[in-house]
Amino acid sequence: MCVPLMWTINDFPAYGMLSGWSTAGKLACPCCMEDTKAFRLKHGGKNSWFDCHRRFLPNDHEFRRNTSAFMKNQTDFEDPPATLSPEEMWHRVRDLPKVTDSPSSKIPSYGVTHNWTKQSIFWELPYWKHNLLRHNLDVMHIEKNFFDNIFNTVMDINNKTKDNLKARMDLKEYCRRSELYLTYLNNKIQKPKASYTFTMDEKREICDWVKNLKMPDGYASNLSRCVDMKEGKLMSMKSHDCHIFMESLMLIAFKSLHDRIWKPITEISLFSKSCVLAH
Repeated sequence: MCVPLMWTINDFPAYGMLSGWSTAGKLACPCCMEDTKAFRLKHGGKNSWFDCHRRFLPNDHEFRRNTSAFMKNQTDFEDPPATLSPEEMWHRVRDLPKVTDSPSSKIPSYGVTHNWTKQSIFWELPYWKHNLLRHNLDVMHIEKNFFDNIFNTVMDINNKTKDNLKARMDLKEYCRRSELYLTYLNNKIQKPKASYTFTMDEKREICDWVKNLKMPDGYASNLSRCVDMKEGKLMSMKSHDCHIFMESLMLIAFKSLHDRIWKPITEISLFSKSCVLAH
């Protein structure tokens, strides 16, 4: 009996291993490929895809003309990257070395004009080149990453928040957010409190709410075991815990934030839920 492989479902690092297009570095995006607008942060030293999304909006969208809410002093009227046809994709990979060839070094121009590391073994399937969708990303893994980054930043968790000193230094380079710029007092760096973070009392209030939360049997694990009242944080949350919090609890937990912050977080939560329902 023969069983066809329709597509793969995996997290982002596994995407690179299965597709042959590395998901590391500036060219990590397998959709934008070499047409990416990613750049390396001056102070953080990491690759960033900040403000790469406006090119996907309708040409007359107001965000296209905005010069203050995104990359400062810049508009964006570029077209989105072209979607390669199955034939165009096959033309790109057909001469790449296979994993069984054991290439001794990286393919020339790797990381500059492409991110190919090999020709995936799936291309040996006679129908693979005709597939419009070959690889899917696992929603649960992405959802957990989103949750960790949002939650740890809003809760201002030490060593886990994305709002660190280097981020504030880069913020001044690329954005108009003067209220968040670092200041100096008596030769010491001062990081102004952001409006999207909670105080310790507010964090403990949220933790207390989670600790006393009652949910139906089988709906979620015992979240009270994740509560650290002293530090005002949640820890050791499993993927399903993050899934439940992201889609159902975060809207309530963060309701005290200003509407201009709470509403985008709500939209992310609802989008996450819609992705799961669609599957």
